[in-house]
Amino acid sequence: MKCRFRRSFILASLFLLSTASFAGAEEAAKLNPADTAWILISSALVMLMLPGLALFYGGMVRRKNVLSTLMHSFIPLGVITVQWVFVGYSLAFGGDVAHFVGNLDKAFLQGIEPSTLNGTIPDYLFSMFQLMFAIITVALISGGIAERVKFTAYVVFILAWSTLVYDPICHWVWGGGWLGDLGALDFAGGTVVHISSGVAGLAAAIVLKKRRGFPGTLMIPHNLPFTLLGAGLLWFGWFGFNAGSALAADEIAVLAFTNTQVATGAGMLGWAFMEWLKAGKASALGAASGIVAGLVAITPAAGFVEPLWAMVIGFVAGIICFKAVVMKIKLGYDDSLDVFGIHAVGGAWGAIATGLFVTVGGTGLLQGNIGQVGIQAVGVAAAAGYSFIVTWVLVTLIDKTIGFRVDDEAEEIGLDASEHGESGYNLV
Repeated sequence: MKCRFRRSFILASLFLLSTASFAGAEEAAKLNPADTAWILISSALVMLMLPGLALFYGGMVRRKNVLSTLMHSFIPLGVITVQWVFVGYSLAFGGDVAHFVGNLDKAFLQGIEPSTLNGTIPDYLFSMFQLMFAIITVALISGGIAERVKFTAYVVFILAWSTLVYDPICHWVWGGGWLGDLGALDFAGGTVVHISSGVAGLAAAIVLKKRRGFPGTLMIPHNLPFTLLGAGLLWFGWFGFNAGSALAADEIAVLAFTNTQVATGAGMLGWAFMEWLKAGKASALGAASGIVAGLVAITPAAGFVEPLWAMVIGFVAGIICFKAVVMKIKLGYDDSLDVFGIHAVGGAWGAIATGLFVTVGGTGLLQGNIGQVGIQAVGVAAAAGYSFIVTWVLVTLIDKTIGFRVDDEAEEIGLDASEHGESGYNLV
């Protein structure tokens, strides 16, 4: 009798456990309206960063190149959107091929329906959120080559670069590739977005050589109010960039939101402090640059560190990015709008700092795991090296075939007139 009772009890327990597991699976497969609403908003916030970047960059160039520079930030909204639907999303998030890139199972978004979920949100929404990252990444590169490139060549470049550089690196980290398997931490794109684009900007600037007259001729920003407004829009949109990367309306999104604000404020102060030490005053351009430095540096760490460490990350970013920008003149390369000094250097610092200070969702040096710092360093080196080499080859090929750089006359006239037949300012 006891044996029969025990057997019945065990069978009943197994049934209840299996039923609970099945119910849990069913619950996990359901769309979460709160998560969906938050990622919809976050996607729109990241898209708003493109006009923000356009103003940030546009204010820093000379007035004869303002429209050209704005277009470099806007045209990826068209080019990369089409590329992403055709092959980009699949290369980044499709089935793994040798831990290097995705296959073409999701090309043309095939196999995805409105009811298809990615976690607790629709797969369409996940793909659109990730699309905004792909768009902003190629737009960032334009700052390194501003005021001297053909528009058609730039379009060809961003299409090829996104396919050959961004999509594979995205897969390495977030799509099931080798860096993710290694344990590299990149919450919202320090490695995927900022290191890859910043290094690409440097490679392209070196291949295309300096602007005419650089560095002797004054090439001062023509509209700093534009730049400050752009920095403010970037700061605003970055809440979607970082907090949205939690892919849920939860406590990690709140942590990322908090860290984004804290690090960015500290980054602005770090840059202003360095300017005060060097020149005795803080500039508006420095404040805008410090804002972006803080935003870049906290991106890989946003959901992994506590706010006080986010403050350290941001403040140090303001200091080291300032130093990197100052070194540009000494080293002699013409990264027009300091893409390398802010995005590559800031992104690298943020990635390493993640390994130092991570205490949420992982362990780093603070908790005795020095190995995480090494893994982060591997990710930095791999993304930087791959982006630099492929970008160098791409820019060289485009320049040797259709020509990447405008001629001297077009550069002297200005790209607004020579490339677009327009003028940014028609005031008498």
